[in-house]
Amino acid sequence: MTKIIAHLGPNGTYSEVATLCYAQHLEQTRGIESQLIPIPSISQTLRTLTQGKADIAIVPVENSIEGTVAITLDTLWELEGLHIQQGITIPIVHNLLSQARSMSDIKTVYSHPQALAQCQKWLENNLPQAVLIPSNSTTEALHHLNHEHSVAAIASSRAAHLYDLPIKVANINDYPDNCTRFWIVSKEPHDHGNHISLGFAFQANTPGVLVKPLQIFADKQINLTKIESRPTKRSLGEYLFFVDLAGDTSQSPIQSALQELASVTKVLKVLGNYDIMNIDRQELSQF
Repeated sequence: MTKIIAHLGPNGTYSEVATLCYAQHLEQTRGIESQLIPIPSISQTLRTLTQGKADIAIVPVENSIEGTVAITLDTLWELEGLHIQQGITIPIVHNLLSQARSMSDIKTVYSHPQALAQCQKWLENNLPQAVLIPSNSTTEALHHLNHEHSVAAIASSRAAHLYDLPIKVANINDYPDNCTRFWIVSKEPHDHGNHISLGFAFQANTPGVLVKPLQIFADKQINLTKIESRPTKRSLGEYLFFVDLAGDTSQSPIQSALQELASVTKVLKVLGNYDIMNIDRQELSQF
């Protein structure tokens, strides 16, 4: 059996590294081989799944420095029939790739907006003259480096190896314990694990509207690990909410809480019930 796995490309992105880790896990634990297909954007990666062109999609959802990857939440809310199967967290080590002879020659730095933000202090201190240009992924703009010696990019060491590009400066993260969590998503329902992710919206945003859902979880002593709002995109000031909580949907308090939550919200989506696999730097080094 072979699973087709869509991930943010081109090859060499951190999404590809997370996908390689998961593909290895599938083969070792279930004997399932994988075929990886790189996709130009996070939104398209999830849509590839809904279109039946992939069995699994792997997308970044949260970084320890820059927080939530909003497009992942927005797209999962928009699309129907997708379920989080598992989380996977990997350490992130950013490197400055460039053909420039000296740092002073670098006038432009490309990378994904999250990578640029995660190296913001280093860039301000070491390349204050450089213009920062966001791209769809950490590897999308690497072709510029072969033709322009005043250009640099922030990418993984795997990307440097794949595209035969020199690492000008290694490990330029602003914070050493930088890591990103990814979600493994498929169309198959999954109702077991230690983590639950929900999304819900109200009929109207009125004063105190969020109190009832929070009280439901508090009364049942359910631990919330994350809560945040996103605009509905219908009207300024209208929001929907995403909540992560500890627990399993088979547990009675969780089932009761979800039933009560459905009664006080307009739309409730259980995005997934899953476990999280943590990959350390030693495990990552093989990729």
